Amino acid sequence: MIRDKKFYSIIFICFLLGFMISVQVRTAQENVKTSTQYQRIEKLSDMLLRTEQERDELKAEIVRLKEDGNLRKEFPERINFLAGTTAVKGPGVIVSIEDSKKIISNSDNTNLYIIHDEDILKVINELRAAGAEAISLNDQRLISTSEIRCAGPTISVNNTRVAAPFVIKAIGNAKSMEDAIKMRGGVAETLSVWGIQVDIKKDNNIVIPAYKGATEFKYVTAISQ
Repeated sequence: MIRDKKFYSIIFICFLLGFMISVQVRTAQENVKTSTQYQRIEKLSDMLLRTEQERDELKAEIVRLKEDGNLRKEFPERINFLAGTTAVKGPGVIVSIEDSKKIISNSDNTNLYIIHDEDILKVINELRAAGAEAISLNDQRLISTSEIRCAGPTISVNNTRVAAPFVIKAIGNAKSMEDAIKMRGGVAETLSVWGIQVDIKKDNNIVIPAYKGATEFKYVTAISQ
């Protein structure tokens, strides 16, 4: 009889301990969950505060820029500079290209030995890829709307006919542009196969004139943001 009482007592104690442990585990989980939610709310509050501060700083900067008289004066000048309507100077390269002087036979295709618009385009594309900031062709400033196309025995650029020898001036990193033109298998090596001469000279004081053509747009309009 005494053993039975001890047995039931042990069972009761085990049950009570299990219940207490279960309650503690559940309480601990709820505390962790509450703590995590609090941390997330605190983090979001910090992010919101920083965003509001950045917004206020940007608003203040906008007001300052609007009130800055120098900026209003410099902005049109900057636009003209980027549009190519201002003469510029700086270091760069001068690329001279002349027709081939090889003696060819009657059976040869003479078109292979003279410079074409596509040859000029290849040179200019290499210069642009090498970081040229301003380019002119026979003193015609090249801008985003400039055309380079065949016009009989000449080449048309900015609706102006130019003929060989062609002189391309480019302002930028002289070494990068020279390497781009002279790279193995590049445009200079390809043209030399036909005897077309490509001469590259570095210059620290290249002057490129302003674009003098029309800059009005009849059909394109800006999309307001």
